[in-house]
Amino acid sequence: MPKLQAFSDRAAALAARLLPEDMLLLIARLGIAAVFFQSGRTKVEGILTITPGTFELFRSEYALPLVPPEFAARAAAYSEHVFPILLVLGLCTRPAAAALLGMTAVIEIFVYPDAWPTHLSWAAILLPLIARGGGAWSLDALIGNMPGAGRTVSAPTSRRA
Repeated sequence: MPKLQAFSDRAAALAARLLPEDMLLLIARLGIAAVFFQSGRTKVEGILTITPGTFELFRSEYALPLVPPEFAARAAAYSEHVFPILLVLGLCTRPAAAALLGMTAVIEIFVYPDAWPTHLSWAAILLPLIARGGGAWSLDALIGNMPGAGRTVSAPTSRRA
């Protein structure tokens, strides 16, 4: 068993060197952006003209409580374009990822509750982006001090009297 543990430790160290966190965050940004952007493209024609079929889907299958279907259709279509583009650029990464996580929660709760394995996988990609930001390979890191900057935010410390 100690040999297996030693092998596992060496493999983990090699993986950590070959797969730096910044690369993993970039892959997460690109992967989840593709999922949402492709979904957004199914709702429009041309650049951003929402199709009549999209409005109909939000009146029927995607109907949300308390949200007018025309508003929901526009919000979803535009969100599925804007937030993925921000993620690809690594600009305002944390807010963009949080918005897509909120959208995922709405889809899970109100639209497709049986699709929880898919939604859980989206959350697993979005949560590190919220926690860590876009990483060093992002515009956030280049600009610095942006809400989605690539640095990890430490928890506040309390002072004892």
